[in-house]
Amino acid sequence: MPRKRRIPNLLLTNDDGIYSEGLWALARALQDLGQVTIVAPDREQSATSSAVTLHHPLRATQVVSQVPGIQTWAVEGTPADCVILALGALAEGPVDLVVAGLNNGGNMGNDTLLSGTVAGALQGHFRQIPALAISMTAVRRVRYESGAAVGRALAKQVLAGRLPKDILLNVNVPNRSLRAIQGFQVTRLATRNYIDVLRQGHDSRRRYFWIRRGKPDWDELEGTDIWAIRHKLVSVTPLSADLSNTSRASLAQGVSLAAAAEVWPRRDPARLGSHLVAS
Repeated sequence: MPRKRRIPNLLLTNDDGIYSEGLWALARALQDLGQVTIVAPDREQSATSSAVTLHHPLRATQVVSQVPGIQTWAVEGTPADCVILALGALAEGPVDLVVAGLNNGGNMGNDTLLSGTVAGALQGHFRQIPALAISMTAVRRVRYESGAAVGRALAKQVLAGRLPKDILLNVNVPNRSLRAIQGFQVTRLATRNYIDVLRQGHDSRRRYFWIRRGKPDWDELEGTDIWAIRHKLVSVTPLSADLSNTSRASLAQGVSLAAAAEVWPRRDPARLGSHLVAS
C-alpha cells in the first residue's frame, strides 16, 4: 500500500508586523500549497536585520487569523525571534519552507543586510530549510496581488524540490500589474549608497539624534537587482550565509602578515606567513 504523502508545512513571517496587508495577501496565496503557520512581530520591525532577543523573555500571543485555517501568532520580538520561536515551539511538525514577506518596500543592494524580512528567511536558511524573502518595491498603492502570485509560484517550485537547501532567494517584485511585469531575472546585489540625514533635537530633558534615510544613489549595472526592477523584471537574488570575500584574500594576506610581524617581531616571518595561505 503506497505511503500517504505528508502535507507540506510552510512558515510565514515578516517585519512589517502581524497586521500588514502584504502578509495576509501572501498567506491567501500560499494556503492551498500546504499547512501555513504565521508567526510574525506584533509591531513594525523594519531594519532590525538579524537582531535576536537574548536579554529578556519573549511572549507569543495567538491571534485570530484573517484567513480561515491558518494558525497565527504575534510575537513581542524581531522577525528572527519569530522564526526561532516558530521552529522551536510554535509550528506543528517539521517546516518545509520559510517565507518572509510581502515586505512594503524593496530589499535590494546594501539594504539586504539591514532587512528584517531577509533576516527572518535567514533563520530558516541557517537551519538548512529552504527560504524565500519577498518584497514589493513600493510603499504606497502597493500591488500585493502581483507579489502574492510571484511568491506562490516560487514557493510551489521550492516545495517540489527545485531549490537546494543551501540557497536563500531574495525576491523583489516591481510594483506593477502581472500583465506589465516582463518576467524573472536572476540577479546580484547592486550597490546602494545613501546620504543619511542625522537630525538632532532636545526633548527638554536631554539631547537626541534621529537617523533619516536620504535619497539613495543606485548602481544600476545590468544584472543587478535594481537594474531588473527598472526593467520591469522580478529580481531573484540567490543569497548565502557565507559572507566571505575570497576575491580579496590576497589583500587580506598582506595586511595580516604585516600585523603578525608587529605582534610577534621575534618570530620567523616565513613561519608567520605559513598560516596565511588562502584556501
